[in-house]
Amino acid sequence: MKIWSSEHVFGHPWDTVIKAAMRKYPNPMNPCVVGVDVLDRSLDNQGRLHSHRLLSTEWGLPSIVKAILGTSRTLTYIEEHSVVDPVEKKMELCSTNITLTNLVSVDERLVYTPHPENPEKTVLTQEAIITVKGISLSSYLESLMANTISSNARKGWDAIEWIIQNSESALS
Repeated sequence: MKIWSSEHVFGHPWDTVIKAAMRKYPNPMNPCVVGVDVLDRSLDNQGRLHSHRLLSTEWGLPSIVKAILGTSRTLTYIEEHSVVDPVEKKMELCSTNITLTNLVSVDERLVYTPHPENPEKTVLTQEAIITVKGISLSSYLESLMANTISSNARKGWDAIEWIIQNSESALS
């Protein structure tokens, strides 16, 4: 098991970042997400927005990793649950892969909150737990996947910035 974590500060208010995060895919920074389907979306009696989405992703696995995993499959599906609480100003998003779970599991959690010292900024904390199962070199693969998650996190931050910059009027 490998645990990866990160913190990023956006120079935008929480409302703006959350609107962009909800519209994050598709984007040119992370073309591996090839589809997003909303399975369920509802408001609870406290005004929190609950979303359940299915993301179709194209994992660009290096051939060595495909050989170690014993699969040529690169189209994978990720289940994502999020809760946006506009009163507490908190968005929590949890995702897990539902493809190749017999070989690898990636459980990711993102939390967006206003910066504690500057309400014009937003803090994103991310963590992922990566587990490769029943394969030799699992520690190597977990580290490789942690590096990929780190790279994809940066792409995700850039995507949110891109959405904000390219649709200011739509996010107002």
